Amino acid sequence: MEKHAGRAGLAGDGGCSTGFGRSIAAHLLDEGFRVVVTARRTEQVRELGARDNAFAVALDVSDDASVADAVRQAEEHFGRIDVVVNNAGIGYFAAVEETDPQTARRLFDVNFHGVARVIHAVLPGMRARRSGTIVNLTSIGGLVGHTAVGYYCATKFAVEGLAESLRHEVEPLGIKVMTVEPSAFRTDWAGSSQETQHPIADYDQTAGAARRAYHDSVGKQAGDPDRAARALLKAVTAAEPPHHLLLGADAYQLATAQLEARTKEFQAWEATTRSADFPADA
Repeated sequence: MEKHAGRAGLAGDGGCSTGFGRSIAAHLLDEGFRVVVTARRTEQVRELGARDNAFAVALDVSDDASVADAVRQAEEHFGRIDVVVNNAGIGYFAAVEETDPQTARRLFDVNFHGVARVIHAVLPGMRARRSGTIVNLTSIGGLVGHTAVGYYCATKFAVEGLAESLRHEVEPLGIKVMTVEPSAFRTDWAGSSQETQHPIADYDQTAGAARRAYHDSVGKQAGDPDRAARALLKAVTAAEPPHHLLLGADAYQLATAQLEARTKEFQAWEATTRSADFPADA
């Protein structure tokens, strides 16, 4: 990315007021990049938006019109969007059975459909220029399921699948797609996430214990959002950006352990797996 001129990024995807979004936007601005700083209410990012190389825009990823208008304003102001960072998201702590349908739909509307809305809005400009980068912050929970956040993980798995397919479609057009999977970071995610008000006793030692651990972890998480922002910029500007970027030692450990366990299971059941095909000479 060129500094000050030529390129601009839409950072935060509706979430620059706190956490990852704020750290990413601040770091890019400090490094001299032009940044569209987004939040549902622009007063939440007034300080960042006042920077010479920033442009603050209201963005609610759950609203089609808001997404379209934000992208239109960004393209009119800077001429184009070269990098979009999709990081807006909400959490919810509950066992799968404890999660009501309305909450599940809300999680998908923000965490999955919100990402999709932004992707749909920025792709026409990127296709026209035959260049661009779409960065989707999912979670280690998009690769490995965790107790008490089943529907949250489902939204992140969904984004991973969407991004994988999208990559095959747009990379031949010069557009890069990256998914970023952080482990626990010192953001306000765990502290601000809601939880079930109707716990089921049978899940107290699984989902219940996990909920208590999430709340107890606030302020003690190993991940540093500012260091994550620096790592993300390094990956995006690399000569060969990764398709997947794990952030945090726990993310690396969990993801690689999952790969090893799945490979072992796949190999153990290889004969049964292959037996489901028609015979080679059929």
